[in-house]
Amino acid sequence: MQLMACPVDRSALPDDVEVLKDLLVQAGAAFEALRQQANHQMASLAAQLAEFKRRVFGPRGEGLSLLQPELWQESVQFPVPPEAFEEVKGHKRRRSGRPAIDPDLPRRRVEHDLSEQEKAEFARVVCIGEEISETLEYTPARLEVLQHARLKYRCEDEQGASTIRTAWAQPSPLARSNAGPGLLAHVTVSKYADHNPLARIERILGRHHAGSSAPVSRQTLCDWTLGATELLEPLMPLLKRHVLGSAVIFTDDTPLALKAPRGDGRGKTLTARLWVYLAGGWLPDGPGRWQRVAPAALYDFTTDRAGGHARRMLGAWRGFLQADDFAGYAQSFREGVTHAACLVHARRRFARIVKDAPKGSPPGLAHQAMKFFAEIYRIEGEIRDADPDERLRVRQERTRLVMQDLHDWLQGHAPTVLPKSPLGEAFGYALSNWAALNTFVEHGILEADNNLSERALKPVALSRKNWLFAGSERGGRAAAVALSLIETAKLNGIEPYAYLRDVLQRINGHRQDRLEELLPMYWKPA
Repeated sequence: MQLMACPVDRSALPDDVEVLKDLLVQAGAAFEALRQQANHQMASLAAQLAEFKRRVFGPRGEGLSLLQPELWQESVQFPVPPEAFEEVKGHKRRRSGRPAIDPDLPRRRVEHDLSEQEKAEFARVVCIGEEISETLEYTPARLEVLQHARLKYRCEDEQGASTIRTAWAQPSPLARSNAGPGLLAHVTVSKYADHNPLARIERILGRHHAGSSAPVSRQTLCDWTLGATELLEPLMPLLKRHVLGSAVIFTDDTPLALKAPRGDGRGKTLTARLWVYLAGGWLPDGPGRWQRVAPAALYDFTTDRAGGHARRMLGAWRGFLQADDFAGYAQSFREGVTHAACLVHARRRFARIVKDAPKGSPPGLAHQAMKFFAEIYRIEGEIRDADPDERLRVRQERTRLVMQDLHDWLQGHAPTVLPKSPLGEAFGYALSNWAALNTFVEHGILEADNNLSERALKPVALSRKNWLFAGSERGGRAAAVALSLIETAKLNGIEPYAYLRDVLQRINGHRQDRLEELLPMYWKPA
């Protein structure tokens, strides 16, 4: 805000004292309005600076352990936030010393015997037992060449006619490639699960090579990655069908830089998006017993954030969509999809204000709001492993009352805060999305928040910090396929490398009408 100098012409002032008083009152009111505007702008700039410092220098988590004692110091008007208490539960004392080695790891026996010189010191030596100690050892990875020898036969029939028959073999899943399924799986997992760029994978493979140069170029690695994911792409419609078969879908999206085509004129990279759709919730089986939906993560790559992408993926599906208040979902909500908003998104806005508060400052409304959220999540923690019927009962008996108190508290204090301030925006977000935020209270199959999809996007965030961008739209689609299968395998407790190696080896010869057997939730090793 820039103040312009306005000199006062003494000769232009009136001589009437009453008129002068009126002018003085008007000038004072204008100055007070200007002062309030300046204070509002200063508060907004201070909040922006605190947010910037928190993003750059602050912790990434949302915990408030250092600020927690401040939350219980002040009582408030209409409804009072629930009193917090800490329940001390029993725990098992961890045994001191080094942890035991996993009994499922493969073991190789190494025997240590007395030397012949030591045995010669005695007239008779009899072995009476042994003492075993275990150490962990690492065997470095190595590259080897498999020679596929296809035997040829001259075959004669009963009339003496002969023909040449050669045994069939498919050395590589990819046509005109010398990469085996294990190497293709290793490169794919290294890039999309371990977040390594291809340049780093090239150097790692070079260390495993006996020669002085890397055995595989970066371009070849790129071709292998694209070829392997395109070979796996027929599994995507089946995975999508599984996700759309669940009553609850968690969804979110995150930006991914896309290398601009040559001559595009819009800079070196464009902002594309990776979306995730997770199968979740519960479904009743034949006898009516609740069964958890097999977890699955379906990723979708798009070059923009248009709302039509979500409608394209959801199609005719009607269920509970746990998502933020992105406007692109609005049309789906109007067409029958039920919006279950994320409670963490509402909590996060108040948590930022608490974190950004100057040290030693008295607790305010944001601190009071955090007490409501703490009570809601304490109840959720108690019923996390319960079935939907029990969750619904507890939420109706206890959570519903806390949510109602929170709503009354928000409505009562909302007129006292500045709408454009961080606190005002936190109040506005919670109140404008209140119906969707309250959906989980009415349905036991839902979660209170959308943290599942946020966790599913963390691999994307870690990967883009390393390989920076997708080289093309084809590369973006490859990332979506690889992440879908790898993250779904992890959600089902399956080791991604073992899964991809087996599926890449089998998919070419697998019956097309039984491809669903190769999805992670149904996969069984060959």
